Amino acid sequence: MEFTMKENSFVTELEFGQLEVSGNAEYGFRPYQLLVSSIAVCSGGVLRKVLDKKRIGYKDIKIKTDVKRNEAEINEVTDIHIHFVIVGTDATDEKIAKVLEITTKNCPIVQSVKESIRITETFERIGNE
Repeated sequence: MEFTMKENSFVTELEFGQLEVSGNAEYGFRPYQLLVSSIAVCSGGVLRKVLDKKRIGYKDIKIKTDVKRNEAEINEVTDIHIHFVIVGTDATDEKIAKVLEITTKNCPIVQSVKESIRITETFERIGNE
């Protein structure tokens, strides 16, 4: 990737389109938002693949995050909690817990940051509606 400096941001062109990043949310996506999004969505994508591979049915997956930052220092991200809401599944909690273990081990972004950011994951099932 190559980024070009603008007055209040940096921008790059990617396959999907333009990505504008800035420390100020008025001018682009903030770096920590992209970091958290990358971790959450990578995990969600792997979760979906594992559910499909194990033939566990579901209608939807929603992802909620909670982020802690060390404001006393340089405001770095210290903890990210990812909560998956799996909609429309008949799978047991035990089955989903095993799938989540596999997901964590196979998400390259989680594995890349696990030594510097504490990642925790939980889930809830919302049955067939």
